[in-house]
Amino acid sequence: MFKKIKSFLFENKTVRQTVAKNTFWAAFSNFGGKALKAIIIIYGARVLGTAEYGVFSYALTLAGFFTLFFDPGVNSMVMREVPKATNEDGRLRILSTTLAVKLALIAGAVLIVLFVAPLFSTLPGATALLPIVALIIALDTTREFLSSFIRANEKMEWETGIFLLTNLGIVIAGFLFLSYSRTALSFGWAYVAGTAFGAITAITVLRKRLAHIFSYFSARLIKPILTSAWPFAITGALGILLTNTDILIVSWMRSASEVGIYSAVIRIIQVLYIIPSIFQLSTFPTLSRFVNTSSVKFRSALERIVGLLFLASVPMAIGGAILGTQIMDLVFGTAYVSGGLALKILMITLIVDYPTVIISTAIFAYDRQKSLIVASLIGGIMNVALDLILIPPFGIAGSAFGTLLTQIVTNWYLWHVMKRINYFEVAPQLKKIITAGVVMGAMAVFLFFLSVNVVITIAVCAAFYFLILYRLHEPLLIELKSILRGAIPKTSTS
Repeated sequence: MFKKIKSFLFENKTVRQTVAKNTFWAAFSNFGGKALKAIIIIYGARVLGTAEYGVFSYALTLAGFFTLFFDPGVNSMVMREVPKATNEDGRLRILSTTLAVKLALIAGAVLIVLFVAPLFSTLPGATALLPIVALIIALDTTREFLSSFIRANEKMEWETGIFLLTNLGIVIAGFLFLSYSRTALSFGWAYVAGTAFGAITAITVLRKRLAHIFSYFSARLIKPILTSAWPFAITGALGILLTNTDILIVSWMRSASEVGIYSAVIRIIQVLYIIPSIFQLSTFPTLSRFVNTSSVKFRSALERIVGLLFLASVPMAIGGAILGTQIMDLVFGTAYVSGGLALKILMITLIVDYPTVIISTAIFAYDRQKSLIVASLIGGIMNVALDLILIPPFGIAGSAFGTLLTQIVTNWYLWHVMKRINYFEVAPQLKKIITAGVVMGAMAVFLFFLSVNVVITIAVCAAFYFLILYRLHEPLLIELKSILRGAIPKTSTS
């Protein structure tokens, strides 16, 4: 039994087993890593207070905004091109050349953060954090790049170990540094220590391949890499406009305290994005292969994956829209309760965004990433415009509502694009899911008015939701059961 488990978790044998193994490790990595990181984020937000935590979050956001053109999809290119390489030399040439490109981009990003970002800083104390943030960006970007190569080789067990150790390092350093000084500066140095540990770990794992890596460098590959990746530069830049401008504009129009509260709200949403990220990481290599082998298998797999994401997002969106304020109080404390309305609004975005994560991945698998530029352009411009209109009168709740409207529009466009590439249909799968979600929502309202503890309410509602689906004989539950047992939908194998 031990040998079978070891073989399943650490070897790539068949498509079915490899995807199941990758799904397991992606889930373990995301849930374990994000859970570890959440510990120090919640602790840090509580001990720093809304204003000091707001300064820390603002510095990270400002740095991210000014480095938006310095990550033009190189990691995604590695994940797409390495599986296509026919031998180890080919894989190393891709790694060597993309690594050189990545290092140049990192150097440019660091210089921008150090010398340009301070000119635009609006919150007192944020400028002092920017050199620390530059270090965090350099170290974490290096780790993520090396992890993308590991992921491309479908060795997600290695990537899981690196990610968990990185977050464990941040947690340990966070408690140590904050015990010495409860300031945003101290919290920043804790992040530096943790991300440095993660980068060193990734380099150690790949040390044999990195020993003489630049001997495989091919200048001829630079142009094809940049040509294929430039749409990601624009898409990434506009995507950052969609996610980061909220905090930046809140900082211009509101207080540091509101920045901290809204950052805490976004942290909860980011943790919930673990689920579609797991499906994205574990299914992308397989979907990429189906592009060239079977459009029917691709479409069937896409429909089932999107259906499963609706299965997860509908109850969380409905439950979050009802219990948002109580969740903020539970996680971050009473100082952050005023972010409850913003959380309720952003929870609704899960219904829109969960399936679209896979839709975007499918578009990329078909090498149609230029279509993502249009969606990002629409999203970036619309989000900025709505922020400027809604934040002054409504604060962070207005920003959240603007984000919801923006995501509805941009994600509708992406669905339209994907249906033109390879037509798929998921509406027939949603009737029972929506029915179960609405009934579960009624249960949540009932328990809310009875003043039942929010943790108990969430547990009861989750059990109630799946019980309803079971009684309705929802076929996607069988798919979910197969994944949990280490299988994938039959139509997406072989």
